[in-house]
Amino acid sequence: MGIELRHLRCFLAIAEEGNLTRAAVRLHLTQPAVSRTLAALERHLGARLVDRTTHRFALTPEGRAFHDRAAAAVAAFDAAADPELLRRRPLRLGHAWSAFGPYTTPLLRRWQQAHPDTPLELLRIDDRTAGLTRGEVDAALLRGPVDAAGLATVELVAEPRVAALPADSPLAARASLTLADLAPETAILNPVSGTTTLGLWPPDSRPTATLTVANTDDWLTAIAAGRGIGVSAASTAEMHPHPGVVYRPLTDAPPVPVLLAWRDAAPHPAIPALEELARTIAHEHGAGGSGS
Repeated sequence: MGIELRHLRCFLAIAEEGNLTRAAVRLHLTQPAVSRTLAALERHLGARLVDRTTHRFALTPEGRAFHDRAAAAVAAFDAAADPELLRRRPLRLGHAWSAFGPYTTPLLRRWQQAHPDTPLELLRIDDRTAGLTRGEVDAALLRGPVDAAGLATVELVAEPRVAALPADSPLAARASLTLADLAPETAILNPVSGTTTLGLWPPDSRPTATLTVANTDDWLTAIAAGRGIGVSAASTAEMHPHPGVVYRPLTDAPPVPVLLAWRDAAPHPAIPALEELARTIAHEHGAGGSGS
């Protein structure tokens, strides 16, 4: 048996709905038909994709790995078969937070002037690769190291790090801070799309308490509520101001690289022009990076 598009769509519906019955309703199929399609796909791949028992329904490690590939394949097919996109294919640029920082507006404006026939769509997606590995975007502005397979990256700028503090914190009265100043506080971390981990601190002076959140909005809310402190790139202060949060420079933290990333296989034809414009804007503002 060969894999067909219907097998991929069925698997994605199951993964997203978390239930065979709901997936069947979404696909306008019977539940036995969905079960047979999933079983056929698993036989072809030689791996169990979904752990389904009376009390549990979740993707297996193999299922999670296959999910991104299946989503990218379906997205690529849908884009190729869309007649509107064929006539006027946009360039979808993902980001998880802060986009291109202070260079975001110049990038969008100058792209529109130089490439009016290729709309540049900026999409915020709370994911480590901002939807790139899932095929939801054509390129992405990412921060920190990226180890996903099949991606090409180029460093555009390096941003200094800042501490994000509750506005009424005693630390907010200081002009700048060090990592040691933050160690006694609860560290609020975003493992979904953030760049800060406890590894940022030396092993002998790390925060002993942490709180995890799923996105930048929840991160800001938790800090403003006085539940802890955060560390981020400097552009966060400009792109995400909050009345309950104060940002202060961190003098001893390494900078955060801002990367332009895209898939190696069949990239959007406008990627070279986007890279050139992003580099030009960064250079004009006294910043720069290197390819990788």
